[in-house]
Amino acid sequence: MGATGPELVRGVLAVDAGNSKTDVAVVTADGTVLGTARGGGFAPQLVGAEAAVAGLAPLVEEAAAEAGLPVDGERPLVTHVSACLANADLPVEEQRLQQALAAHGWGRTAVVANDTFALLRAGTDAPRGVAVVCGAGINCAGLLPDGRTARFPALGAITGDWGGGLGLATEAMWWSVRAEDGRGTATALAAAVARHFGRPSATAVAEAVHLRELPEARLHELVPVLFATAERGDRVAVELVERQADEVVRLAVVALRRLGLLDSPADVVLGGGVLAARQPLLLDAVHARLAAEAPLAEPRVVTAPPVLGAALLGLDHLATEGLGGGAAAQRRLRTSPALGRGPVVEAPAG
Repeated sequence: MGATGPELVRGVLAVDAGNSKTDVAVVTADGTVLGTARGGGFAPQLVGAEAAVAGLAPLVEEAAAEAGLPVDGERPLVTHVSACLANADLPVEEQRLQQALAAHGWGRTAVVANDTFALLRAGTDAPRGVAVVCGAGINCAGLLPDGRTARFPALGAITGDWGGGLGLATEAMWWSVRAEDGRGTATALAAAVARHFGRPSATAVAEAVHLRELPEARLHELVPVLFATAERGDRVAVELVERQADEVVRLAVVALRRLGLLDSPADVVLGGGVLAARQPLLLDAVHARLAAEAPLAEPRVVTAPPVLGAALLGLDHLATEGLGGGAAAQRRLRTSPALGRGPVVEAPAG
């Protein structure tokens, strides 16, 4: 529960807070977007739940100001807050974030979910299916209309995760340096990595990162370098792309099985920067593996802003409570210019 008393707007405050950016939208119960705002990343694992949620306040105020609404703490801004947040990976983390969110009183009710659920809802017509996000990291979530979910801890290598942008970049560096010093297989990645950063070798790139002459965050730039090298047929690069495809499909198939959807038609939504780039080698491999292991699955790549999914989940909540948010409202929201005119959805080639 959040604040009490009548809200300023019957509707939803939608929040999608990712590792690199945060989007906020004020949406009425009939699907009209009144205001939006965008800010930086969301890192409760570094600053704590209360501080991370407090960091959302300026964005909420900006979106409310665009909507012509005050945020003064005297009345809730909206009926319901639907917040899909990165790093809300464990139930205890969701609980802490939800308590911090409710304390701000932006809505009469508030629900926190992992940001993968925003991607899932953005790419489906109903809260049913599985989503795999492969961006900076990798995660998967599944949802059924009755509220049952399929989840993974998604804490990195310590919980069995592999890949995503950071993982692929690290692998590219690992194979490149070992190729140069003789410990590993020869690969064109070594020269490509060095050339990309204007250094004499991949080892020199590693040294520059270690000495903080090169920001570690720039290693993410190696993901398109990896794909370009794979396109030219380099065996090491190709195997890394194929392993990423295998990891994406393993997550999807396990989630489908847990929800009892493996043997029935079900959406498999693919998103995040690595998948949304629609690299043919990766998507073709995902499509082929998914067709073999879950032939009734319907894969699609979604490039819509995930805040759309957070808003749709909020409208689902309103509809359940008889407060609007039904099919007409959801159609209006999906076509709103304020949210990028809804999802760009494409099935992988294959």
